[in-house]
Formats: sequence, C-alpha cells, structure tokens
Amino acid sequence: MDVWNRRIGRFLVLWGVAMILSGAPFQRAATGSGLFDRAKGLLDGMGVGGAGAGKILPGDASALTTQDIARGLREALKVGTARATVKTGALDGFNGNPAIHIPLPQSLGRVQKALRTVGMSGLADDLELRLNRAAEAAMKPAKAVFWKAIGEMTLDDVQKIYKGPKDAATQYFKAKMSGDLRVQMKPIVDRNLSKVGALRAYDEMMGRYRTIPFVPDVKADLSDYVVKKGLDGLFHVVAQEEAAIRENPVARTTDILKRVFGAP
Repeated sequence: MDVWNRRIGRFLVLWGVAMILSGAPFQRAATGSGLFDRAKGLLDGMGVGGAGAGKILPGDASALTTQDIARGLREALKVGTARATVKTGALDGFNGNPAIHIPLPQSLGRVQKALRTVGMSGLADDLELRLNRAAEAAMKPAKAVFWKAIGEMTLDDVQKIYKGPKDAATQYFKAKMSGDLRVQMKPIVDRNLSKVGALRAYDEMMGRYRTIPFVPDVKADLSDYVVKKGLDGLFHVVAQEEAAIRENPVARTTDILKRVFGAP
C-alpha cells in the first residue's frame, strides 16, 4: 500500500508539471503554491544535480528521467524566446509597444523641444521612428543566441531557474548572453540606421536645429543607444514570455514537450 501511495503521489506531481505547458487555465494549489512549484518539487524529489540525477521515476509509465524534465524546460524556454524575438522583430515590435518603445536619447530631447517651438518637431518624430525600426531589424539573430544559451544549460541551471524568482530564466539569459547579443546586434543596427534613413534624418534634424539662435551644441551616439535600448526591450519581452511559461501554459508543439508534459 505504501508503494502504491508513493506512486500515486508521484503521478499527481507529474500531472502538475504537465499543466504548466498544457492548455488548462493556471490555478493555485490548495497550499497556495503554483503549479510551477510542483515542477520544482518533482526535480527536487528526483535529486537533480545530486546522486539521484538521471534516475527514472518508479511507477511512471513514461519512464521520465531528470534529463527529460530538464529538456522539457529548455524546450519551453525555446518556445518563449522564439516568440519574444518574433514579437520584437516584427513591424512596430518596438515602435508600437509603449513598454519598449525607444524615445530619442535624452540629449536630443532638447533638440526635439527646440524644433517644436519653430514648428519642425516632425523631424525629431521621424528620427525616433527610424531608431525603433533599426532596433526591430536587429532582433533576427537573437533567437540563435538564446537557443545556444539554452542548449548550454546544465541540470544545476535548470534547478536554479525552477527555484528562482519569476524572471530567473531572463536573468540567466542576461548574465550569459548580453555580450554576445551586443556583438551580434551592433553591425546590424549600424547597417539599418543607414538603411532606414536614421542617419540622414539625424543630420537633417541637427542641421535645422543649428539654425535656431542660441541653442547649445548637442551630440548623440545613435548606434550604441539603439543597441542598449534594443537589449532592454528584448529582455523585457523575454521576461513576459517567461511569466507566461510559469503562469499561463504554453502550447505543447514539439515531441519532447508532448512526451514530458503529455499531448495537448
């Protein structure tokens, strides 16, 4: 009977893990802990990172190992980060999203204000749009960088993400890949600042600005600014996708998600 009770208990915990990536509404357990916490409990019970790592759950028909559960999380994060890069890289992914819209650099804010007084604020508005377009264009390589970082996750990393705060995976990505993303994005931003006409718009705006008497000289590094703001916006959306993985289930669209968490 004790063996049977233990098997039922393991099944219920595994069912909780499945609900994370299922189409079921997010609910809180009676104890107040979320279903994501049940997943953490499952890995704790299996000894992730310790002597129990890799063992098979007794009584579980699907014979899942800790590596299977870890692969399930990695796959879920792939889904989430892919969605984040698609969202930010789409037309108006930055420009149309108030949470990550890129304003003019602070140093150019006075330029925008000065131009507004002489009825030429449209020049600054046009430049602002083009900065957002450059950021959107730079999102394409981000998915490959995210997936590389996900592929390098250890079982210990997985356990820390399960046990960590709601943005633990996002913070892991920031620490792991910010440098790589910056390197990949910089030449793309540079190209697109020219391609979308941002540099020309900047020169035109500054030319008009300098015709206004008694205005101070102003300069801005548009490339570094767009890269920084682009990364900030991208990680903001990644954090939203991570929250969705934890709280609002992700569709199970791949073989490993179906195997680990069950078919939709």
